[in-house]
Amino acid sequence: METKKMPPGPKPKIPGRNLLALRRDPLGFFQNLTRQYGDIVYFKLGSQPVYLINHPDYIKEVLVTRNASFMKGRGLQRAKKLLGEGLLTSEGDFHRRQRRLSQPAFHRQRIAAYAEVMSSHAARIGDSWQDGATFDIGQEMMRLTLGIVGKTLFDAEVESEAAEIGEALTAAIEMFKTVTTPFADLMDKLPLARNKRFFEAKERLDTTIYRIIQARRASGEDRGDLLSMLLQAQDTEGDGGSMTDLQLRDEAMTIFLAGHETTANALTWTWYLLSQHPQVEAKLQAELDTVLAGRLPTFEDLPKLKYTEMVLSEAMRLYPPAWLLGRRALEDCQIGGYDIPANSIVLMSQYLTQRDPRYFSNPNKFEPERWTAEMRGNLPKYAYFPFGGGPRICIGEAFAWMEGELLLATLAQQWQFRHDPTHQVALQPLVTLRPKYGMRMRVERRKILAVIPATEPSRIV
Repeated sequence: METKKMPPGPKPKIPGRNLLALRRDPLGFFQNLTRQYGDIVYFKLGSQPVYLINHPDYIKEVLVTRNASFMKGRGLQRAKKLLGEGLLTSEGDFHRRQRRLSQPAFHRQRIAAYAEVMSSHAARIGDSWQDGATFDIGQEMMRLTLGIVGKTLFDAEVESEAAEIGEALTAAIEMFKTVTTPFADLMDKLPLARNKRFFEAKERLDTTIYRIIQARRASGEDRGDLLSMLLQAQDTEGDGGSMTDLQLRDEAMTIFLAGHETTANALTWTWYLLSQHPQVEAKLQAELDTVLAGRLPTFEDLPKLKYTEMVLSEAMRLYPPAWLLGRRALEDCQIGGYDIPANSIVLMSQYLTQRDPRYFSNPNKFEPERWTAEMRGNLPKYAYFPFGGGPRICIGEAFAWMEGELLLATLAQQWQFRHDPTHQVALQPLVTLRPKYGMRMRVERRKILAVIPATEPSRIV
């Protein structure tokens, strides 16, 4: 096969035009590129060569087949300022060691034990709402998932600190806005207000995490949470060692951030979509009423909640919490017949590929019914990849799926969500896909929550 040296792409006459277009509207910029130039697009951001790829086979090449030829891209390299050498950001042998140490904490049996925590937290936050109240459901989902990750990771109640921790996380995530800024690393060293906010936020988060780690080390107690598993982990396949406090901090910070931000965003967009599609909402509620009959969902219920899974799958297709993956080429290689030189950046967007009409009919329409077993079987592997893929696939994927389905089932049983028509909905593609102005919704109670005898779970009657 003849090698095509350079893929097609824009060649603006005005220097910096690509960078300005990307900063102004990242999603629109990438959509226009694939629409005009196809599945592999070459462009420059300043002096940096970038390749945007939008075909499942090519995405598999980068994430799976040739994964050793790539490392994480610029965005996650900058994330090390917050996450350190956690699983999301570390590379090479160190990453493989940390993954071995962390993997037992995410085994199926361990994750199943958290189901009750998830359902009970969701029921509790629902109980705190007033029928007819209007608020930012995105903030409520952040509060809920923060409480869950605090309990499952640390066996600690952090909901009382949710607002403060949430503000700290938001301030820390702000640094991703500068990922395409020239001389960003130099600007990080200047006495700018945003730098001060970031370091204060990082210190606030570190204080919480180190406090819990040190208390647990002192007690030597196994509380059955993820932190206990990480403290006990030994690298039997490698050096036989365990994690230092710094390594524990980095992994805990990664789980803390990724473990609540992504699920909260996925649910926020799900509630919005359901509010716009009452027929889907009615079908979801019918399944929940039939399967659960008013009680809280359990881990054993998940195989029966098929439509619930379809709804979540479709919401994450349209609004994937992680909307962009970046890799840096460590060596010269070829993708799709084109040369990818070492040091080039390769970008893959879940948002783009998961809305591609070649793989999804009516791609911009919310259709949970599309997720049949036959459709899943025929779908190219990397046409849908909300959790990434290959050796670097999200270690918490099973945790996130269970959490999303259980929270959706618990709250949709009790509540209907109505979007405030005066509220503007817009996308904010940072490290995750947030609603730019939050998501103002009115909550309406479906039925009155009552408690039946203590030998049985709480039930809606």
